[in-house]
Amino acid sequence: MCHLHHPKKVRARRAFTLVELLVVISIVGVLIGMLLPAVQSVREAARRIACGNNLHQISIALQNYHASHQAFPIGGIEWRTRNDPTRRQLAWSAFLLPFLDQENVWQQLDLNTAFDSIENADAAATVIDVFVCPSSRRGHQTAHDRGPCDYGGIYGERITSPNNPPKGTMLHDVAIALRDVTDGASHTLVVAEDSGWTDGQWINGRNIFDQAFPINQAPAFENDIRSEHPQGANAARCDGSVSFLSEGIDLQVLAALCTRAGGEPNTTTD
Repeated sequence: MCHLHHPKKVRARRAFTLVELLVVISIVGVLIGMLLPAVQSVREAARRIACGNNLHQISIALQNYHASHQAFPIGGIEWRTRNDPTRRQLAWSAFLLPFLDQENVWQQLDLNTAFDSIENADAAATVIDVFVCPSSRRGHQTAHDRGPCDYGGIYGERITSPNNPPKGTMLHDVAIALRDVTDGASHTLVVAEDSGWTDGQWINGRNIFDQAFPINQAPAFENDIRSEHPQGANAARCDGSVSFLSEGIDLQVLAALCTRAGGEPNTTTD
């Protein structure tokens, strides 16, 4: 007796149609578009914290410098008022090097010559991580062949009145001590971010400034408190603390923070 064997039915494999494939791609694209800002936000938050850690190290170095010299470093030595190349124009940040574990760079400097002298060229070209904000667009690129600095000393403020005499804590050829900060160390800034100013160099005494604009609002040619962080900038106070200053801070409060002896009432940055 013959048994007929019927062939098994083969189920056809169903492939994606072009329309279905495009829909899947669109959905994936939407998901990526939703996730990317969140990832970028997390990365920026981490960079902002790292920037604050830089300032914290700078702040500790300032406190140790003050303990050794009974004053903060001079903001800038021998400012060049008429572009006189014989004047040294050395910055506060250069004098902090021994307190930032940068003894090797410090030993290479010739402090009897100018910031842009041939003698200082090799040392000045050194890029020092603690002076570079992780969010800075310039990053580790040198400025005029000298190591960048995204942080500037507070020379005073021009928000409420002319900065004459200078009201800040980092001055030309004058060292300010904590006893001179009669507004209170916790109410007075000493160093803040200035990463939007592309000419900042850690050896060049130009990296001090008097605040004249709201945070993150200064034009490109001005050095002022500003950063590449959204909504504000990091700043260090004379007591060693570091905080994030909001772009929306009241200008009167900001001005008060930039003076060492303005006699303003205690203010808050909240």
